[in-house]
Amino acid sequence: MQPTEGTSDANTPARRFGAVVHEAAQRAGYDLRPGAGGRLALARDTGMSASAVGRMLRGETLPRPSQFQRIAQALDLDLPDLLVRGGVISEDSANDLSQGVRSPITPEGALDTWGITHPVIRRFLLASIAQAVALQRECETESLRGGTAHTRR
Repeated sequence: MQPTEGTSDANTPARRFGAVVHEAAQRAGYDLRPGAGGRLALARDTGMSASAVGRMLRGETLPRPSQFQRIAQALDLDLPDLLVRGGVISEDSANDLSQGVRSPITPEGALDTWGITHPVIRRFLLASIAQAVALQRECETESLRGGTAHTRR
């Protein structure tokens, strides 16, 4: 059951955020009725566990900060808008966030910033970063399946 605006429970950050995500998920096409599969689809699309999605939608808990961006993407929302509407940050903070947000750094950009110019060292580091990203994705995929990823040696 989702809280209504007039209830004091709706004013807790977790309840407010859950209500905003619940509404946005339905607008985005997730069928959140019990057994309809929308919660599992939302879990898959956000990289969260199904139980964490359920707790979030019921307003019991807020997601981890690292999950906000994926939630916004899955719901086709602007991240600052989701955080403000969900009561996680103020509008002033969102404005500050928008002004300070830069494009994600690329591995090549990081090497440039660090002044690493030697071609062999660059190739080595870029290969290492690519392997780390692949392993991270493998771990996330295994986590969604309920297993544990095995690292290769």
